[in-house]
Amino acid sequence: MPRAVHVLAFGIFAMVTSEFVVAGLMPQMADGLGVTVPQIGYLITVFALSMALGGPLLSIALLRLPPKTALMVLFPLFLAGNVLAATASGYSAMVVARIITGVVSQAFFGVAISLGSQLTRPEIRGRAVAVILNGLMLGTLLGLPLATLTGERYGWRAAFWAISALTVAAALCTAIGVRRTGRPEGSGTFRSELTAFRAPRLWLTLLTSTMVIGATFSAFSYLNPILTRVTGFSSGTVPLLLLAYGAATVIGNTVVGRLADRHTLPVLLLGLSLNAVFLAGFALLARFEGWAVLCMLGIGLVGVTMNPALVTRVQRTGNARPLVNTVHSSFITLGVVLGSALGGLGLDRFGLRAPLWLGAGLAVTGLLTLVPDLLRRTEKPGAAGPGGPSAISEHPAPAPLHAGQTP
Repeated sequence: MPRAVHVLAFGIFAMVTSEFVVAGLMPQMADGLGVTVPQIGYLITVFALSMALGGPLLSIALLRLPPKTALMVLFPLFLAGNVLAATASGYSAMVVARIITGVVSQAFFGVAISLGSQLTRPEIRGRAVAVILNGLMLGTLLGLPLATLTGERYGWRAAFWAISALTVAAALCTAIGVRRTGRPEGSGTFRSELTAFRAPRLWLTLLTSTMVIGATFSAFSYLNPILTRVTGFSSGTVPLLLLAYGAATVIGNTVVGRLADRHTLPVLLLGLSLNAVFLAGFALLARFEGWAVLCMLGIGLVGVTMNPALVTRVQRTGNARPLVNTVHSSFITLGVVLGSALGGLGLDRFGLRAPLWLGAGLAVTGLLTLVPDLLRRTEKPGAAGPGGPSAISEHPAPAPLHAGQTP
């Protein structure tokens, strides 16, 4: 695996730590900015919506730049957003800071995944994506608690200064450790990039990603109250359980990355099926500590960890260029918004187990979106979809390396 792939994961780590930091410092930020805790919670929504809506637009603006150059443009913008957050004198300035960092973060995801695919052989691209996305998992496992600890000890502004320093370090590592490449073959104008989106199969594939992530975040967003008020764990135990959950996501992401290239569709079929079982099991057995923990860890193993397989499927259906990857990230972000929002509505109306049942329902819906590919695989195992190799091919033929690529 090229060293550059690990460097790209470091950049993702910085982005994700910034995304989640507000969740760990809500009371402190509310006091510091003179607003309510729910208003601080809206900053999470603002970030997610900025990612989903603004990320693709920024990617379009960067289409003509080589991937490394695009990343080196994005780092200063992301740094500016975090510095603005650290120095924000009021709530409005913080909202602007979150919009900037959200838009840049989404564009960075798309460019980084595209560049990682460009730097690796086609038959190991799923593993490369898994390595890059380990930055996301580690951001949840380590970045969030470390930023929270920094904010609690030195003030919430210190957490954003620490993320700013992390951004500078990631930028320097990228400048040194990632070599310059040309634009991916076939990329260029906005019109040419839009060609991939004419295929209905791509939109269905993107919808699968929304359902996978929505199912998981419907539960993840409300793990704290479920574990304390239904299962009966103390509030001091929950951080340890969430740490175990984060460790499960790292393990699952690594395993899925190993399998995503050769067994894309079976991995998604098994992952969604198991996630539905774990979510329903959690809802049924939430009062029993052992079963609750087992189901929670199961969700960690087969939830967001499907990302390498999701990315591989989208790239085979569309392409591996930045705009497709960024739009895919937007659909993933839409899953976060959908799962957390619907989960909250269900919780208010039907109680604390409702988000778990809702998550199970979204997982089943995700399974239904796989049916056309499963039928196509049965009827025409070797068929190729529009615009490229078959999205259901488990053993894609290696493509020749383009100029500037390394094995």
